Amino acid sequence: MQKHTIRLILGLKIHLLRQQQGLTLQQLAEKTKTTVSYLHDIEKGKKYPSAEKMVAFSQALGIGYDDLVALHGIKKLQPIVELLESEFFTAFPLDMFGLKTDRVIDLMAEAPDKISAFVSTILKIARNYHVTSENLYAVALRSYQDLHDNFFPELEHAADTFRNSNHLDSAPAGVVFLENLLLQNFGVTIDHTSIGRIPLLRSVRSYFNPDKKVLFINKGMSEAQARFILAREIGFQYLQLHPRPYETIVRHVASFETLLNNFKASYFASALLMPADLFAKEVQACAAALNWHPEAWIGLCKDFDVTPEMLMQRLTNILPGKFGLKDLFFIRIEGDKSGHNVQMTKELHLNGRQSPSGTERDEHYCRRWISINILKNLHKIPAGAVAVDVQNSAYWQTENVYFCLSMAKRLAGPDQKSVSVTLGLRVNDALNRFLKCTGDPAVPIRTVHTTCERCSIPDCKERAAPDLFVQRQLRDEAASEALKNLGNLS
Repeated sequence: MQKHTIRLILGLKIHLLRQQQGLTLQQLAEKTKTTVSYLHDIEKGKKYPSAEKMVAFSQALGIGYDDLVALHGIKKLQPIVELLESEFFTAFPLDMFGLKTDRVIDLMAEAPDKISAFVSTILKIARNYHVTSENLYAVALRSYQDLHDNFFPELEHAADTFRNSNHLDSAPAGVVFLENLLLQNFGVTIDHTSIGRIPLLRSVRSYFNPDKKVLFINKGMSEAQARFILAREIGFQYLQLHPRPYETIVRHVASFETLLNNFKASYFASALLMPADLFAKEVQACAAALNWHPEAWIGLCKDFDVTPEMLMQRLTNILPGKFGLKDLFFIRIEGDKSGHNVQMTKELHLNGRQSPSGTERDEHYCRRWISINILKNLHKIPAGAVAVDVQNSAYWQTENVYFCLSMAKRLAGPDQKSVSVTLGLRVNDALNRFLKCTGDPAVPIRTVHTTCERCSIPDCKERAAPDLFVQRQLRDEAASEALKNLGNLS
């Protein structure tokens, strides 16, 4: 355990014991022959008393020496001690959310009973729902993106600066060109063959060896995927991001900073491959069409040589940042060959908690979602092709309507998985002014819900599970009404 943490725990104990004894800082300082400022620094975890002073504190506070120096023992402080012993304060950058560690510690010291109860509740919820630090970091990153409307001018500027200094024109930079940029600017070489030779690593997209400065790329990656991997590595090198992951898909997140740096490098890559001003101009041209034209949105993928997922992710930057459209969500759903067994693997919600979301993982997502239906219909198009569809999703018993654009394709590999990415934009005056096809009769309107278990839509042909939560609520309401009427029976 770090010395700073030990000082904090002792400081909290002395603060709590002093309050229980009804002593002021001045009174305890007099009893222990110390100064008020010295005692204040001890309670704030800034200083640790000598053994002689510790004896004086134990006598003044009516607690044994061993009990005072022990890291545990006071039940009221136990949840806070658990939090301090965890990696929370070292791995989670509170300052990014406007919080200072010292201030959080102050709050703990000012109201230990209430803070302990709150922290204890959070810890129990985390254990009961198997929330890991990686889950926490992922949620925190999405909150960080939401806080900034998922548009980061400093990263856009960095990508523009690198592009201009390396003479990248408006046409998509090819794989060889990006490889040369990595070699010339950062001394990084590329290996396209080694990963494929090891059967255990065939699912790994890329790996960077920092000692040899070699970027290994799986030869099974498409041109667009390889370009993104190369641009992402340029981001890591150019922005000097550390700590960082070395694989494309982060398997184990050591800290929030690692996940944040991975996001920054990925954002830089998208900004490098899809320059904000040029991309916004192309998107605006697509949005100006009065009628829905799926080929126009597929054309964006071809024009910038990016995957549908890269395109949709970039839209979540540019629509809020350039056009002020902040009521949106992005989800990524994977399905099996049939398109029935689905799992949400990515989600982002800006300016609110829009549905759909991945919170009810053991429930059945609404089968009326376009993101699921598009997977079911993938068999109708040639292998390797991209399916595009659109839908106005009206959420049952609410006024919320979202214009949902979805793209899907089959993934390479023996398991024949498929994936869809969906961008949902809340239909309002701002969207209607920007996206002219929202009222196109060719865009279907469907009433949707979150999960089957929570849905009360009658006679739903797509229902995949009973409405268990709805029935439970109706039974509870009926029981409450029956209890109110008991007096009438006597």
